[in-house]
Amino acid sequence: MLRPTIGQIATKGESYYSVVIAVAKRAREITNELYEVKQKEINQNEGKQVDLSRFRTEQKPVKTAVEEFAARKYYIVEDSEIKNGKSE
Repeated sequence: MLRPTIGQIATKGESYYSVVIAVAKRAREITNELYEVKQKEINQNEGKQVDLSRFRTEQKPVKTAVEEFAARKYYIVEDSEIKNGKSE
């Protein structure tokens, strides 16, 4: 998918602000997951040379997050929807 538009990510009247916040949070999760895997690999190989080149990704976390939302792997759930019990 090439550069999804905000309209492909925001549905049902979601605000652009919500989309930006959701993408930023997901990108942070992706970064943290990668960091945890790296730390685990380093801890398992104490005192040994660790090849971290396999952890380099071709895509940036923000780009990955945008593509995940556009592909509907993740959804934006507004706080008011959670309080009203309307989350999917």
